[in-house]
Amino acid sequence: QVQLVESGGGLVQAGGSLRLSCAASGRTFIINSMGWFRQAPGKEREFVAAIRWNSGITYYVDSAKGRFTVSRDNAENMVNLQMNSLKPEDTAIYYCAVTSSWRTETQLSSRQMYEYWGQGTQVTVSS
Repeated sequence: QVQLVESGGGLVQAGGSLRLSCAASGRTFIINSMGWFRQAPGKEREFVAAIRWNSGITYYVDSAKGRFTVSRDNAENMVNLQMNSLKPEDTAIYYCAVTSSWRTETQLSSRQMYEYWGQGTQVTVSS
């Protein structure tokens, strides 16, 4: 089992920044990749970004490219999501997730490919 705890959410004005963190514990040696997803009210959970644990290769949804940066600290078993130039449409609960298997880039954008999930952290961007 892998336990995930997100932190860093909050209320920010449009154009501002937030840094989300996801701390992993338990059987962290099984982590292959970690992803960030978000879910806005009334919408399905959608992919935001992912990072391969060993290589550090990153992937982003188009709306996050150039604004969000995902990074990892293997020694601390932590993944961060730096979010800049935030927009009201970024408002959602943000979740981190872990997959223990190698996935293609396309698969990493699918929530069904992840076995472990955190409880989420709320991000609210005011206009």
